[in-house]
Amino acid sequence: MPLRSEPTRWSTVAKTFHWLMALLILGNGAFAFYMDGLKPSLNKINMFALHKSIGLTVLALFVLRLAWKMLDRRPPDEPAPRWQQLAAHVVHGFLYLLIVAIPLSGWAFNSAHGFPLQYFKQFNLPALVEKNEELSNTLGTVHVYLFWLLLLVLVAHVGGALKHHFIDRDDTLRRMLPFGRAKRNTPTPPGDTP
Repeated sequence: MPLRSEPTRWSTVAKTFHWLMALLILGNGAFAFYMDGLKPSLNKINMFALHKSIGLTVLALFVLRLAWKMLDRRPPDEPAPRWQQLAAHVVHGFLYLLIVAIPLSGWAFNSAHGFPLQYFKQFNLPALVEKNEELSNTLGTVHVYLFWLLLLVLVAHVGGALKHHFIDRDDTLRRMLPFGRAKRNTPTPPGDTP
């Protein structure tokens, strides 16, 4: 697998960022909903500490992903109507915005609640806001709703990828799969079959 992206597929680094972040985000979201139903205990506190550290990891990976994106070339979009290409870019933009907003809202929620924020029990991070119970309640709600919004945007993202794969039969999904490889070396115009 190539280290840098090629016209027919994404690089190993780009794929690794994509799938690792997807697993961490969805896994951490499911983990949060599971923890929320638990009775207060030291174990629950430790689980929330782990949830926060995973969220901070996602934020750090996102920064690294952006840095890599500036260094790596992007494979050209598969031929599609202009509105579909625009919709895909808008969905990606929302995904990026939410990937940043969710951990930052969690960090701010934690700060407003007055809890220390440790990264895997190694070091403390500074508070983003002063302790404020009312703000904490608001930020907690925002944090949860942002995750639900992320799930809706992910439905559009995954739906678009599946449409490209099963209806358009192009290489959009295949070239992002961990071991995916394009069926053809050059994109075919819309309406042509491979």
